[in-house]
Amino acid sequence: MSYLNDLLFGVYPYIAGAIFLIASWIRYDREQFTWRASSSQMLHSKGFRRASNLFHVGVLVIFFGHLVGLLTPHALYAPFMSAGTKQVIAIIVGGAAGVACWIGALLLLKRRLGEPRVRATSTKADIFILVLLFVQVSLGLLTIPFALGHLDGGVMIQLAHWAQGLVTLQADAASHLTGIGLVYKLHIFVGLTMFVVFPFTRMVHIWSVPVKYFTRNYQLVRTR
Repeated sequence: MSYLNDLLFGVYPYIAGAIFLIASWIRYDREQFTWRASSSQMLHSKGFRRASNLFHVGVLVIFFGHLVGLLTPHALYAPFMSAGTKQVIAIIVGGAAGVACWIGALLLLKRRLGEPRVRATSTKADIFILVLLFVQVSLGLLTIPFALGHLDGGVMIQLAHWAQGLVTLQADAASHLTGIGLVYKLHIFVGLTMFVVFPFTRMVHIWSVPVKYFTRNYQLVRTR
């Protein structure tokens, strides 16, 4: 069991990270025409904006919440905040963002599968990544009842030590997840798998943040 834990949470993260970076680079270099979000809003716009906004706002809050929460050393916030307090904040903020993301993902999935025009232009990868995202958010929400059962922050510290151990290339990083509940491990595994499939789906559009949009010249539209 220890071997499997080391493989899934000590080795697999680096494999996922390598595929994420190298395959994204190759796709951008060789298949730039496919590097797009493939929006289907023109095919069916009813309810799309609401679902998309809920999903994307939720995802952004969850992503940066995980990034800051997992990679911030305990020593930096310990003088003014206990691990338990940090866990409560994570549950409240993450829970709200997770519910918004879950509802958005459900609406988008229903639209993707239920609207004939959208379904006809959807690839298997489009449907797969949306299902995977929905499963991942669902698993994240399922961790909340377990987190409420131990508000001392111990599990949060274990998860943070694991993530920080990976970033600092510690050989025993996976050992920090020993004894962690199954729902947490499933959530982590699916999250890592999303990095693996990322370069082969429409998710690559995340790399192309339209920063220049805010500084570009206005488009002039003249009437007759």
